[in-house]
Amino acid sequence: MSKLYRAPLIIRGKIIEDYELEFGGRHGGLRFTTPDVGKYVGELTLGAPSKLADLYALSFADIADFLVAFGEKLDFDSNPHMQESFEVSRETSGMSDAMLLARLRNFPQFFRREAIYGTAERSCGIEFLEGWVDQTGAQQAGVQGRIRAFGARAVHVIAGNTPDVSAITLLRNAITRSDCIIKTPSNDPMTAVAMVRTMIEMAPDHPITRHVSVAYWKGGDEQVEEAIYDPRKIEKIIAWGGFSSIKHITRYLQPGIDLITLDPKLSSTIIGKDAFANEKVLQSVARRLALDIGAYNQEGCVNARVIYVESGTDDDGLERCGELGRLTFDALTRLPETISTPHKDFSAVLKEEIAAARMLDDDYAVFGGRGNEGAIIVSRDGSPVDFSRDLACRVGNLVPVDDVQTAVKSVTSYTQTIGIYPERLKEELRDQLAYMGAQRVVSLGGAWFVNGGTERQDGIETVRRMCKWIIDETGDPQRIEALAG
Repeated sequence: MSKLYRAPLIIRGKIIEDYELEFGGRHGGLRFTTPDVGKYVGELTLGAPSKLADLYALSFADIADFLVAFGEKLDFDSNPHMQESFEVSRETSGMSDAMLLARLRNFPQFFRREAIYGTAERSCGIEFLEGWVDQTGAQQAGVQGRIRAFGARAVHVIAGNTPDVSAITLLRNAITRSDCIIKTPSNDPMTAVAMVRTMIEMAPDHPITRHVSVAYWKGGDEQVEEAIYDPRKIEKIIAWGGFSSIKHITRYLQPGIDLITLDPKLSSTIIGKDAFANEKVLQSVARRLALDIGAYNQEGCVNARVIYVESGTDDDGLERCGELGRLTFDALTRLPETISTPHKDFSAVLKEEIAAARMLDDDYAVFGGRGNEGAIIVSRDGSPVDFSRDLACRVGNLVPVDDVQTAVKSVTSYTQTIGIYPERLKEELRDQLAYMGAQRVVSLGGAWFVNGGTERQDGIETVRRMCKWIIDETGDPQRIEALAG
């Protein structure tokens, strides 16, 4: 039997450890205990929004100084809380130990001074976070406008597919001077806890520490959620989640609560005929495609799943697409272990689907998929597999087409990232893809190089949406009065 871990409830610098409830993590037999959040809902929300005032006594430089010092304390080798979060995550995450370690060791990079300033400037503009900014030209009837970005009381329902989400959330909360309740997921119940415990040990009375809470409750717990999701207590919900969890949250929406959804998306790839210029080019394309499919074991929305290949659909075209599939699978199995490994919890249902496809050799060519190594499925009939939405665990589906417009027509509002080869094709298609619903186009092999999720994501500017944009208008009394006649 696996070890029983303890995930405390943290409320604005106070660590609560009366463990009463037991829950199971995903991907295995791990169990963890937590306090009963229902007993503390009265404390969990901030209450009066005026209590955010202590954050506005800080300059942005003060916030950056705090975050830099915090980042240094997140050094994995010297931080026992981060080490414990790794021990839990290795049992609940779909990532391998090597990948998890690489992500956790990278946490201090989120909080480098230049990263903090760069993120704040690009996502909002530091001057708007720091004070009232004149809106040049925004004048009517002698009225001069000024605007400022204020923080909000928020609940962050975070995802657990990568531990980075906890770091991103804490960074966003601090730079916007917000108050956050982080609802942790069952596939990563400890990373946010570890980070905030570190924050408390470093500076228990700092305003930023005093505006972070971390809790686990089972989604759908009405006792907790009806008490929290109230516009008198919170103003924003930032939710990373699947269809059912987002749909559940919408039942609590009413005027005064803004829901910002970072829901799961499906990403794809478009490979133009240039890929078949010669063997060297084709091998390069295969290596880059393997990265987009396999990085972080295909746990992210950014990972490629269905790949449209302009190889042609005649016999020669199918052979060309099949060769790309073979080379891609070979490249997939050679990716560095810090980027991708055979999946430790390969879906049994998906494995059955792959086995069934292998038997239909007139319709599909299957490379791999016999163990946990992943697979490349080449559709010879020109259509994605009927289980394309369930592709995971390093499984990609190559679909040969005669015209890349077939790929363009497949794009919907559920499409996030599209990796494209060659570059000229990306420039040619990017406007069309945007009209269809795509939210990010990248060079092939670059899908997994994200900007930290701190600026633009899923077609929105998340940090801007987290803020309340308040307007101050000053008018000329005589000109205003003149309008009254």
